[in-house]
Amino acid sequence: MKKISYLASISFIFVASCKEKKEEMKTDIQPPIAKIVPHTLEKHGDVRTDNYFWLNDREDKEVIDYLNKENEYYEKMTAHTKKLQDDLFKEMKARIKEDDTSVPYFYNGYYYITRFEKGNDYPIYARKKGSLDAKEEIMFDCNEMAKGHSYFNLSGLSVSEDNKWATFGVDLVSRRQYTIQIKNLETGEILSDKIENTTGGSTWASDNKTIFYTKKDSKTLRSDMIYKHIINTSVDKDEQVYHEKDDTFATFVYKEKSKKYIVIGSSSTLTSEYQILEANNPNGKFRVFQKRTRGLEYSISHYGDSFYIVTNKDGATNFKLMKTNEQKTTMENWSEVIPHRNDVLLEGVDIFKKYLVVEERSNGLNKIQIRPWSGEGAYYLPFESETYTAYTTTNPDFDTDILRYAYQSLTTPSSVIDFNMETKDKTILKEQEVLGGKFDKNNYVEERIWATATDGTKVPISMVYKKGIKKDGSNPFLLYAYGSYGASMDPYFSTTRLSLLDRGFIFGIAHIRGGEDLGRQWYEDGKLLKKKNTFTDFIDCSKYVIDEKYTSSKHLYAEGGSAGGLLMGAIINMAPELYNGVIAQVPFVDVVTTMLDDSIPLTTGEYDEWGNPNEKEYYDYMLSYSPYDNVKAQDYPNMYVSTGLHDSQVQYWEPAKWVAKLRAVKTNNNLLFLNTNMDAGHGGASGRFEALKDVAKEFSFLLDLEKIKE
Repeated sequence: MKKISYLASISFIFVASCKEKKEEMKTDIQPPIAKIVPHTLEKHGDVRTDNYFWLNDREDKEVIDYLNKENEYYEKMTAHTKKLQDDLFKEMKARIKEDDTSVPYFYNGYYYITRFEKGNDYPIYARKKGSLDAKEEIMFDCNEMAKGHSYFNLSGLSVSEDNKWATFGVDLVSRRQYTIQIKNLETGEILSDKIENTTGGSTWASDNKTIFYTKKDSKTLRSDMIYKHIINTSVDKDEQVYHEKDDTFATFVYKEKSKKYIVIGSSSTLTSEYQILEANNPNGKFRVFQKRTRGLEYSISHYGDSFYIVTNKDGATNFKLMKTNEQKTTMENWSEVIPHRNDVLLEGVDIFKKYLVVEERSNGLNKIQIRPWSGEGAYYLPFESETYTAYTTTNPDFDTDILRYAYQSLTTPSSVIDFNMETKDKTILKEQEVLGGKFDKNNYVEERIWATATDGTKVPISMVYKKGIKKDGSNPFLLYAYGSYGASMDPYFSTTRLSLLDRGFIFGIAHIRGGEDLGRQWYEDGKLLKKKNTFTDFIDCSKYVIDEKYTSSKHLYAEGGSAGGLLMGAIINMAPELYNGVIAQVPFVDVVTTMLDDSIPLTTGEYDEWGNPNEKEYYDYMLSYSPYDNVKAQDYPNMYVSTGLHDSQVQYWEPAKWVAKLRAVKTNNNLLFLNTNMDAGHGGASGRFEALKDVAKEFSFLLDLEKIKE
């Protein structure tokens, strides 16, 4: 099934140290030393002492003071790179078209457009009735809405079927707790209704007055309740439609593309369940499509009088497509449409009146198949590169021959393409512009190589670099990976990355186990009691690019965020000698303690990914790789660690404790920075260009370590 995944970025500097003599740092600037307050943690008869547990309190003034001191230390130690950071920021910003506009899409009588204006950080959401020549109606100007806020994010924009009303969610803290409001698009009035602590998204029933939305548990932030609200009524009177009581599941609500059904979904890592209700009967009772059965995953799409189901039923590891009548939805009524294939992952389908569009993954690459409902003449879209990414995008119109998809590669800017499924003609509607006049894709080389893992498994690496490099071990190389949740890290184009490539860096993505890059089994072999495959795969990829003389350990850098930050923490404990520097963004590093605390957001829903440490087998295994628990007295690479004070995904105290412990026990003088965004959460800064400042910090760290001054 299609997994979604999520990327980030950040900065640094180099202070020489003599490995033989362990010289003192040649600076008067000293890092803050976190006080030691031993805290005993006991489970399964095992006793751990956490000296920095006290950092787990964002309301404690002493904690905030410590984080601020770490930020001050970072600022002082990197003061000499400020000009480089500024230059990088300006350089990256100059490549971006400031007055940019999305490709309009047509839905229910209107063209919808997202655009940016020069000098502004946030998008403007607009629409035009019937024709692109019609007068523009500005629905939301986020630049105006963001004024006075250090963080702003608008999400979940949803328009009623009569085109009069729009719901939207706003987060002003970066904790992913959105307040939903309703706007009259005809008058511009925003109703007084304010629905707090939601996911931000909502779904309109066909009566144009009823919305369904998802609330979160105020403590764990788990999405656990579906409510129904009627406009111009008190939010206090909203009816709870569904409560997901299993704390390993999250729930959500949406409307089918056919508009006939409202759907409530519940999902955990391994199990799915859906309930359906006719959209024209919002006061009716939802009925279960197929009750949850542990290990049974499925997703549904409505067409005509049937539902199409992507599922792993009957051991279909890579998923298959099945079909059932809309009145007989339980799985004994499902019939096979596309069988399971051992070498092809079925990621999802998109349904049109005359066509079924199938998204697949084979040999690590995206495939899009067009299947006419007539049963004749199925075909694949032709893609030639071996490092590309292709996927269907916004296709809300059911009765059309046009499929909209996106294509990009490590050297090819992202394109939005309209493809006529009848004539097979394609129209490139937009190719991402790279301003500045210097970019030419022919100046870069992209390739895919295969490293051999310790157990003999072949692991692909996608890489890009400027033409003319020599494989003599002297090239700086940034190797990125994620490796969890079945999230595939497809090769993608980046204008910011050019600032590294043009200065001689090679950039690579290691498609390690734990992702779904080579099929579902690739994911299964990198989680739970096989999680260490993720780490050893990355280490083996690192050794391979060194052995092949793309780089050397003096010039190799590793980067990962969130669960990819866990990867960074593991590899520096296991093989620190391979890397000159490591960037760990919002890293999940205190695995055992976090997974034992079911009050922390996301913990209970993660048991099927990492294991439940309340069970000794999983406790012992997680403890054997948890980065925080395995910090030891050894030399560590230069490190830049970032976090956000309001992060709801990985709590700030994990990287804070990790850095404090590393400072206390590491045996060399390599750099170690903790940079905390005191205003943001998991995704970093909210502004389009503010986020570039974080990237400039990251790149300046790498360039300074390489002694590249400009």
